[in-house]
Amino acid sequence: MKEQISQLISQALETLVAQGSLPGDISPRIQIDRTRDKSHGDLASNIALTLAKSAGRPPRDLAAELCAALPPSPLVERTEIAGPGFINFFLSDDSNQAIVRAIIEQGASFGHSEAGKGQQVQVEFVSANPTGPLHVGHGRGAAVGDSLCRLLAATGWNVSSEFYYNDAGAQIDNLALSVQARCRGLTPDDDQWPEDGYRGDYIADVATAYMAGATIDAEDQHVTGAADAEDLDAVRKFAVAYLRREQDLDLKAFATHFDLYFLESSLYQSGAVEETVTRLVGNGHTYEQEGALWLRTTDFGDDKDRVMRKRDGGYTYFLPDVAYHLNKWQRGFKRVINEQGADHHSTVTRVRAGLQALQADIPEGWPEYVLHQMVTVMRDGEEVKISKRAGSYVTLRDLIDEVGRDATRYFLVARGPSSQLTFDIDLALSQSNDNPVYYIQYAHARVCSIMRKLAEQGESWNPESGLDSLQRLQEEHEKALLRRLDRFPEVVAGAATSLEPHNVANYLKDLAGDFHAWYNAHKTLVEDKALRDARLALSEAVRQVIANGLDLLGVSAPESM
Repeated sequence: MKEQISQLISQALETLVAQGSLPGDISPRIQIDRTRDKSHGDLASNIALTLAKSAGRPPRDLAAELCAALPPSPLVERTEIAGPGFINFFLSDDSNQAIVRAIIEQGASFGHSEAGKGQQVQVEFVSANPTGPLHVGHGRGAAVGDSLCRLLAATGWNVSSEFYYNDAGAQIDNLALSVQARCRGLTPDDDQWPEDGYRGDYIADVATAYMAGATIDAEDQHVTGAADAEDLDAVRKFAVAYLRREQDLDLKAFATHFDLYFLESSLYQSGAVEETVTRLVGNGHTYEQEGALWLRTTDFGDDKDRVMRKRDGGYTYFLPDVAYHLNKWQRGFKRVINEQGADHHSTVTRVRAGLQALQADIPEGWPEYVLHQMVTVMRDGEEVKISKRAGSYVTLRDLIDEVGRDATRYFLVARGPSSQLTFDIDLALSQSNDNPVYYIQYAHARVCSIMRKLAEQGESWNPESGLDSLQRLQEEHEKALLRRLDRFPEVVAGAATSLEPHNVANYLKDLAGDFHAWYNAHKTLVEDKALRDARLALSEAVRQVIANGLDLLGVSAPESM
């Protein structure tokens, strides 16, 4: 409805420009807000306040002219000028009822827009080291990142999703040594176990498969175990492929798709890391100290300079990150969003500083970051700290197996990424109104049940009859539902703009609450067919919006529960 009111204001402005009341070169940003107090109308605009200076007249006078120039619309019952010059819009019953028709006509595309105008955006998320099973923190990143992709696509962006595999460096060396130790018959309790080795049971699984000569198919490679415990390079390649496959299976179970898996090792193989070093040195932003090569990141807002190349010749992890992001820029991604854990907070400034030091015309503040806080898993009021298989943390697979994909995805995205999240397993398993995902899905299933009951009575719903009878929806519960439905497009647009998918989750919970309250207070399948069909139209609109919203979160909309 905001869009329709904005269009009415635009037409009024054109009229005033044509009359000479406003200068012809104005290009105002029309802002429409919902009022907090219904006595002040449904929507309000400050357009008269923003244009008063250029128009050379008091805001209230300009507001009066704008109101007079508004074209007639069945959506607006009346307007009112408030305070220093706000225009309040009181919407008609027709405006609320029109939303039901729009939802039913647009179906699965309701709430979508073309705001992104087909522009490219790359979203990188999860990007876990292939050194073990995905943990619950990775799961939160997957839920948030995938929802961001869905939201951006729904608002007209051309989205490319990417997973960056950190398959090089010290952690991979530790993985190889850990698997090799298992191949030699050692356990984490032995004195000879690698000092920084991984201790989870999954290491034994990798070693067993390697020594058995198993073949691993992982995305772009096929690796067969050499069954030679002394061939560390073969162990490394097999272990990385094995755990990449495990992570891929976890992500598939989580209904998370990536358009591209990018390997850190490819940056070394292609010479991109060395080229990045050469470019940074050539630009004069580096210096040597105590045998190490430093990047003067303080020139670009960092709190201290950073080591790029250590004394032993190895690179610190942030250098390949800079090379990787240069690669993104060179691939044509002018907008990039990185969804990562909050433990990456310190890398934001240094990566951006490194990119500025490259002098590659990359804008300051590129890329964008969404950082999520840690997840605490609770059961029976106590924190669940470890998984037997992982050895030191709760895995994503643990949660999926325990509570299902839908509950896992919803709970992990239901709070803002910047807030710490408590995942209550008992709540996620409960079939009660306290469980938000159950509450929302039950509302969808309830509408489907109404339609089945109608069919069992030998009746069928006539959508046109329902849409033609929407004026019969006069109960306060019905008006509340209509107002809530009207908000969905702006919730989607806002969540995509602010990169906050939890706003969709919260909206769906509120919509389900409004629906259940109405359902419990008013019978749907009444004898009055016009009223029945109108209420069925309202029910179908609720069902469609819930389905659309859940899809944006990667959660299913069951027809029965």
